[in-house]
Amino acid sequence: MISLRKLAAGSLAAVLVFSMAACGSGSTDSSADSTSGKAVKIDEKSAKATSLADFGTMDDLVAAAEKEGQLNVIALPHNWSNYGEVINGFKKKYPNIKINELNPNASSKEEVDAAKTNKGTDAAPDVFDLGLAVASTSTDNFASYKVQAWDKIPDSVKNADGKYYADYTGIMSIGWNADKYGDINSLDDLMDPKFAGTVALNGKPAEAGAAFNGYLMINQLAGGDINDLQPGLDYFKKLKDAGNLTTVDVTDGTIDSGQTGVVMDWSYNQASYQKSLKEKGVNWKFKTFKNAQVVSYYNQAINVDAPHPAAARLWEEYLYTADAQNEWFKGGANPVLLDSMKEDGTVDQDTLKTAITIEGDPVTYTNDDSTRITEWLQNNWDKTIGN
Repeated sequence: MISLRKLAAGSLAAVLVFSMAACGSGSTDSSADSTSGKAVKIDEKSAKATSLADFGTMDDLVAAAEKEGQLNVIALPHNWSNYGEVINGFKKKYPNIKINELNPNASSKEEVDAAKTNKGTDAAPDVFDLGLAVASTSTDNFASYKVQAWDKIPDSVKNADGKYYADYTGIMSIGWNADKYGDINSLDDLMDPKFAGTVALNGKPAEAGAAFNGYLMINQLAGGDINDLQPGLDYFKKLKDAGNLTTVDVTDGTIDSGQTGVVMDWSYNQASYQKSLKEKGVNWKFKTFKNAQVVSYYNQAINVDAPHPAAARLWEEYLYTADAQNEWFKGGANPVLLDSMKEDGTVDQDTLKTAITIEGDPVTYTNDDSTRITEWLQNNWDKTIGN
């Protein structure tokens, strides 16, 4: 099944297609957008806590969370950036807190909508994992809370009031079936006739976040930047004219079958493809490019009306421990505390030896940039490349 959440890291103009992976596992509730819960009485002290100090000690926070006994998460597919192991780690550490996994298919916008729809009930999500476009425009729905690791999170990727803060990012990359195609070292390699009809962006760049960021990677490699978008379009036109570009929707099935033998996607999705294909005897490789490392962080936030406010805060504290950050790292993502973990020696050394990490100055953009770029793509992609 297609991992839809890869569409979620694109532009503000593409919010309608912000979706999460549809292949999560575990106990899920696909009715997170309906009012199916029971009224819940919320502990006001926990709901107003803005840091661990408001509880006292970590033991006090744990006690408050265990008294609630439950945590509602939403849109966390297990094979997305190794979230399954992150969740399992929390369960092992805090076995007296039940994790209720709501709709893994929810988009960032749908996460917030589920909180509004189920407000005042025990069916509302306690915490969110959101793309920046939704996080930055939904702060009225979030509680202020600064985790113990707050000062280690760069100022550039967190809300000053603690309403939301970055957790992990992928790096845009090119992945391919190395058994069939050998090595890929440059954009020119993709013009080879052996790639006929098999090179794919993951969707349309004006609509899907993965494709949007894939376009920016190719544009950068072709000599452009976020202010000069034409080189990327010229390259894709050349790739199309060579007969190598396909606009088929990328799914696990198209990758398995070889229909999409070269795919531009986030590094953590490539890691997932690599793992599943290895079990089938296929050598799937992927690589990033130092001068075109496009990144886009996801963000944590706490529902201002969380039915389990202490458990929500304990979850956030856990996510910013080395244990949880290393699980994201093992899943192919770059956790936001990676640099500080390198410095203090808590990073998983085995993963570090083989991981693809951000080097130098990555390619980033603001919400205003993404809206401008999306509008440009809307005006130029279809008429140049086609539907």
